[in-house]
Amino acid sequence: MSIESTAVTRIVAIGGGHGLGRVLSSLSDYGSQVTGVVTTTDNGGSTGRIRACQGGIAWGDMRNCINQLITEPSIGSMIFEYRFRGNGELNGHNLGNLMLTALDNLCIRPLDAINLIRDMLHVKPYIIPMSEHPSDLAAITYGGNIIRGETSVDELAEIPKRLYLEPAIPATKEAVSAIMEADIILLGPGSFLTSIMPVLLLRDIEQALKVSTAKIAFITNLDKEKGPAGEMSLETMLHWCERAMAGRVIDTIITDVHQPQLAPQYQQLVLDLASNNHEWRHDRNKLKHAVDRLIASR
Repeated sequence: MSIESTAVTRIVAIGGGHGLGRVLSSLSDYGSQVTGVVTTTDNGGSTGRIRACQGGIAWGDMRNCINQLITEPSIGSMIFEYRFRGNGELNGHNLGNLMLTALDNLCIRPLDAINLIRDMLHVKPYIIPMSEHPSDLAAITYGGNIIRGETSVDELAEIPKRLYLEPAIPATKEAVSAIMEADIILLGPGSFLTSIMPVLLLRDIEQALKVSTAKIAFITNLDKEKGPAGEMSLETMLHWCERAMAGRVIDTIITDVHQPQLAPQYQQLVLDLASNNHEWRHDRNKLKHAVDRLIASR
């Protein structure tokens, strides 16, 4: 593949947690051509504790993505990744989460805080929160119960009837612009209900994806998820995504195993994707190869 064919390719990866961080780190060679649109609804762990006392958006997924994009270890990166241990109130808190919270309080916008950290740690891909307004993930069960909070959704005993954001919030304008300008859009891998879906629930992003001319690819997990998402078939996940994109059909499935049950409309890119050390974790070089193949087929 020639340098010219990749020079203008704009890639947007959507999701959260370790999955999105893995994708972004695999594409770090593309630098500022890559944008991660990150979910901001986490309410567990250090992030949840900060939100409970300070309010604001969830920083944990963005911190995780930045961590995985650090290519030059430094004192700054060590500080950003530090996690407190002990018996006091700081136990379990990640210093990166606290730094982002403090910078958010000093800045006009959360995105300004993220960009300050990116510059400090020499992270070239863009990291954009799905929204700069706080909101929580909520689910309605088939029995009519309403479940609030990502951690509670993950603990459901059954697949929910539907998800929504409470309150409804606008998407970050830079996230919408990145999607509109993208050539490739990647969904996943990662926690389907709590990392991928929250971004797609935003009305502005739904409309941007609906009219996008990009090639949209869904990257499957290498192992079955725990919780209700683990009971969802791949066809169901694709249906949920396409419904949230106002009917926009996903073009390609990047998977390690051929999926004979899928309709012929889906192009399947079947490749070895697993890390040699952990078969449930995507290998960065193999992921990059998969995306390179996707770009070459545009």
